[in-house]
Amino acid sequence: MTKWFRSWMAAAALSGALLVAGVASAQTTAPKSGQTKVKAPPKTAVPPPSDADIAAARAKGLVWVNTATKVYHKEGTYYGKTKQGKFMSEADAQKAGYHAAQASAAGSKKPSPSKK
Repeated sequence: MTKWFRSWMAAAALSGALLVAGVASAQTTAPKSGQTKVKAPPKTAVPPPSDADIAAARAKGLVWVNTATKVYHKEGTYYGKTKQGKFMSEADAQKAGYHAAQASAAGSKKPSPSKK
């Protein structure tokens, strides 16, 4: 065998070994058929604010931001009570893209004119 042929065979064997190693590592990382992917651990739940927290936030003039709906509440039923939310200043809420909750429809209805 010539020197050239031996070096060519060595290079081919090395590249073949690297190719097999690459395929083997790719196969070990991909899930096999019928297996499910591992899910990320759930986010830790933030406890809802206490009545004392809500009273302190009101005293500071903070709004309650519902992070799920992008709506903030200055007062009312949902102030500090939605599942996903946090307190912040009204200016910060507006800068972050949140908008104010609409007034209650029941309180803003005008009496309909009566027909005679």
